[in-house]
Amino acid sequence: MLNQAHEDLRYFLALSLAPKIGPGVFKAIIAYSGSATHFFKLPKGKVAKTPKVGEKLLALRNQENELLRKADELINDCEKKHFSILTPLHPDFPQRFKMQEDSPVVIFAQGITNLNFDRTVGIVGTRSATTYGKSATRKIIEDLAIYQPAIISGLAYGIDIEAHRTALAIGLPTIAVLGSPIGRIYPAVHKKTAEAIMETGAVISEYSSGSTMVPGNFPARNRIIASLSDALIVVEAAEKGGALITAEIAYSYDKDVFAVPGNLQSQYSEGCNLLIKKMKANIYTGPSDVAEALLWSKPGEVKIQKAQLDLSNRDEEEQIILKLLQEKGEMEIDTLSLTSEIPLGLLSSKLLSLEFEGIVKSLPGKKYRLLI
Repeated sequence: MLNQAHEDLRYFLALSLAPKIGPGVFKAIIAYSGSATHFFKLPKGKVAKTPKVGEKLLALRNQENELLRKADELINDCEKKHFSILTPLHPDFPQRFKMQEDSPVVIFAQGITNLNFDRTVGIVGTRSATTYGKSATRKIIEDLAIYQPAIISGLAYGIDIEAHRTALAIGLPTIAVLGSPIGRIYPAVHKKTAEAIMETGAVISEYSSGSTMVPGNFPARNRIIASLSDALIVVEAAEKGGALITAEIAYSYDKDVFAVPGNLQSQYSEGCNLLIKKMKANIYTGPSDVAEALLWSKPGEVKIQKAQLDLSNRDEEEQIILKLLQEKGEMEIDTLSLTSEIPLGLLSSKLLSLEFEGIVKSLPGKKYRLLI
């Protein structure tokens, strides 16, 4: 008897394994065809009209049997090695991925497969962590423990491994995002920590166990850390490096980014200080910074209901501004000016006045958020 779920997975993986099919093209194909299975069954003329596909990729249709063979091999390999395959067809696939066009369409996991934790915080930083950086990492996670977030990081030396080990020590679930193929822990010295993570969290990778490990995998995995994190905290970072890349990606995803300010004479504080200077990160001063940004309450705490927004005593410009922020959540000032048709100078003055009243809050990147 045909197992439709299994067949759908076979075709999904087959399409994902096709050459020149990145996440953007893959998602365009699914959006147009309805499913990977349907894509291989569509008439040639309709396939040619698929956005981002074009004539050159029509050859995929001729590779159906070979791609399905590879998909079957992948499924069998994962079953043998006890790796979970997560796709949007699976209920445990990260819902947070749906917000980004470049997020993976397939994730391989070891440990807890459900990656949809209620609250998540990404912790990243330099591989050459100082004593201060490690201490700050421990303090941050210990302070955040009251909110029970899952801790997301990359299992690398330095800040990453400190974040994972601290989470494990205080009983928080943690997700390690690999730049290496699933089942291949890199660096190998972190294997025991990875095994401990699998007890209550997960080790994940977008690369199957047979994949070749190349340097480009590691910058690519930073987008997964950013995507899975509700907020990202950069503890220590040099002026250039993976932590800064992750922060830039998280900022582009409209995530709440925080940076721990550091000694002006330390090269591993340059990146954090630069993020703050460019207004791409808030200064991290304590757990309340994250809780307020994400509207988190402590367990058992009665959440204070926000006051209703009263526009009756507001002038026309303020009403427009507040309605837009209420609708959009947060907006960059140039976009707000364009949408509201309020001149930038007048808009800046109105926003400053509303900020003094505690009604709106300025954010990094010249963005504003409604507080009521």
